[in-house]
Amino acid sequence: MKKKQRIGILFGGRSGEHEVSLLSAASILKAIDKRKYEVVPIGITKEGRWVTGDNAQALLTGQPLSAAKKSEPIALSPVPNEGLDLDVIFPVLHGTFGEDGTIQGLFELADLAYVGSGVLGSSAGMDKVAMKQLFAAAGLPQTPWISLLRSEWRANPRACTKKIEAALKYPVFVKPANLGSSVGISKVHDRSELARAMNEAASFDRKLIIEQGVGGPGAKPRELEVAVLGNDTPEASVVGEIVPGAEFYDYEAKYVSDSSVPIIPAKLTVAESKQIRQMAVAAFKACDCAGLSRVDFLMEPAKKGKKARIFLNEINTLPGFTSISMYPKLWGATGLPYKKLIDRLIELAVERHVEKLQTQFSRS
Repeated sequence: MKKKQRIGILFGGRSGEHEVSLLSAASILKAIDKRKYEVVPIGITKEGRWVTGDNAQALLTGQPLSAAKKSEPIALSPVPNEGLDLDVIFPVLHGTFGEDGTIQGLFELADLAYVGSGVLGSSAGMDKVAMKQLFAAAGLPQTPWISLLRSEWRANPRACTKKIEAALKYPVFVKPANLGSSVGISKVHDRSELARAMNEAASFDRKLIIEQGVGGPGAKPRELEVAVLGNDTPEASVVGEIVPGAEFYDYEAKYVSDSSVPIIPAKLTVAESKQIRQMAVAAFKACDCAGLSRVDFLMEPAKKGKKARIFLNEINTLPGFTSISMYPKLWGATGLPYKKLIDRLIELAVERHVEKLQTQFSRS
């Protein structure tokens, strides 16, 4: 009888997206094929403690941890050892310390096969400034933007305001460079709203990014998303659209309110859909991503007699992964159901690890 692969599902973490991670992990644990895999839940508390067994389950369901075993030693290695003896680890850690390359570095040191992008792809996908610089180098269309440091803003907000207004037109979006799920993001309609938005973003990161809104004052661009899957030869799903219940697709609209409406597939021309899917794959490659990513776009409102322009917004290397999240839903609409998607991601993790073993790391 063929031995089951031992798969670690890693969730929780110290980021502001801890609760989103728990939802994604619970969905994967429910759907993953137990006939094919031996599944090991691994949790990280908000304080950074790693837990397994009953405590991992308690963390997942919001129950108090056992006082006797709040922290448990874990050895991450794909070969037999005294730890968990994992074949593949599936990190479902959204945001800081989960999709920014830090945990991926640990997996690399442990020589462990893992789902998703490596250190470079993960860190580039998290840092919006680095991401946009890579997109620019690849010739991908983006809305105008500038970046500032928190220290610059706090030292001289007046000079920073002048710099922003010289480069961009209102409305603008102010964001922490390193965060996800729209945490810390504000839409700024005029100068009177700028300082509050900058201070909000600065509370979450030392690097800030300010982007010009698409379409100008009063415009509401279409928000489009594509799921990308693969390693060296990635493929794009059908294009989906989110019609946010709020002014833009903020944290409330994503996770709290049920007023946002997904449309899959998005109502686009064949040419528009083809262009967006090609751009999604190009963005994936530009950031050296692997496994999975969701690529987001903004499409300006159509103007009479003019072709609507499409702008690449950002890439998310560990998108929400509940059964009703956009990434799995987009693949479901493309013909790959949720359970099979999990299988494919595990296959890609093993494939990438095997490919890495072809690399020589020493001269002898």
